[in-house]
Amino acid sequence: MADQTTASATTTTAAATEPTTLWVERTGTRAYTGRSSRGAEVLIASQGVPGAFTPGELLKIALAGCSGLSADFPLSRKLGDAFDATIRVSGDADRENEVYPQLDEVFELDLSELDEEARERLLVTVQRAIDKVCTVGRTLKAGTKVTLTFDIDAIDA
Repeated sequence: MADQTTASATTTTAAATEPTTLWVERTGTRAYTGRSSRGAEVLIASQGVPGAFTPGELLKIALAGCSGLSADFPLSRKLGDAFDATIRVSGDADRENEVYPQLDEVFELDLSELDEEARERLLVTVQRAIDKVCTVGRTLKAGTKVTLTFDIDAIDA
């Protein structure tokens, strides 16, 4: 039985260290499904398609999710594991240039149990955590190089 436990732990560790593979597959006209090697799926389509996100919406959600995950440890340390948080994110696209010139996040928290000084200290700590470890936010602020190649022989006929 110890051998099974060791083998299971080794397999879990190996799976955790394997890089996640990401891809999208076309599922219809202007519709794709985003997939990960961990089994996650997200529907991606044009605006107005029920049950699907647009690429821009996914960008915004990635930013808000990254901020939340980055802030989770300092918040749970101070507020406990059961705290509620909502991060709203918005920003209109500049359709002429096809960019989002500004994205705005609003982090909604109930800090009513803390005095003003404790609130300020916590918010400074949370902001520092987000600024330090939110890869999505840091990438958006810094900009990034994006490359595109075509592998035309990979498509099965």
